[in-house]
Amino acid sequence: MKSLKAIPLALAMIALALPAAAQTDVDLDPEVGARISATIDKKLSRGLHISFEEEVRFDNNFGSLDRLQHTLHASYKVHTNVKVGLGYALINGYSSTNSAFKGARHRLMGDAAYTWHLDQWNISIKERLQYTLRSGDYNTYQNPAGTLGLKSRLSAKYKGWQHRGWTPYAYLELRTNFSGPSITADYNAATGTYFVPGTSDIEGEAGWFLDGFNSTYNDRLRLCFGTDYRITRASTLTAYLLADYLNEKAVDANKEGTKLKSYTHERGLMFSLGVAYQYAF
Repeated sequence: MKSLKAIPLALAMIALALPAAAQTDVDLDPEVGARISATIDKKLSRGLHISFEEEVRFDNNFGSLDRLQHTLHASYKVHTNVKVGLGYALINGYSSTNSAFKGARHRLMGDAAYTWHLDQWNISIKERLQYTLRSGDYNTYQNPAGTLGLKSRLSAKYKGWQHRGWTPYAYLELRTNFSGPSITADYNAATGTYFVPGTSDIEGEAGWFLDGFNSTYNDRLRLCFGTDYRITRASTLTAYLLADYLNEKAVDANKEGTKLKSYTHERGLMFSLGVAYQYAF
């Protein structure tokens, strides 16, 4: 049964490498960024915890602010091996182009994790379903109001050095997007234009190219190596390196939906250096 649980993750990783039809492939230059966060974790009762996290992210080779994120999360250990949780995150993305914050995004999360305790190792599988609602002014032919996604994480933590304060860990995470754009336009590679299927018209009725945001594909693959260091009984400092492979469908269209400017399949790698502090009581 344990091997069967790994099948969906393996199949999704294979799907990540499959090219999508009618898209223009764009290889992005590698980037380096940073993530800094602080968390307060309060134990309410046996197995029940509530936490609040503040996080700031930088991208563009540390050259610009990416986002501020505020997360409230509650978790409950229903069994020695099983933990479930619910959370809410307020995401304030920052546009380095406009030097202003974008419309806030509201994210609801529900997760479940199963952990195997194997001598000095903890091996766990975690599934997180999340729904993100967009606010503010945005192009409805480029972005949906809400997106549904699933994060699947396989992680390993070594506990043999806890007496020295160190707990190294690693995880592999795949993100599945259930709200990808569905495009029916044909593409002329010679002219670099999209047109109504069966015709040579570049312009059409509003929304002629967009069937909706209902396609499913894998848009992220992440590999992380890090370590926790226990400063005191209540305080823990974490340092990590996150490799984030982007595999995303991007639509560029006018706000009237009459012209599809581009439909790209963006691929790129970003490395993030992270530092996190947690106070638990």
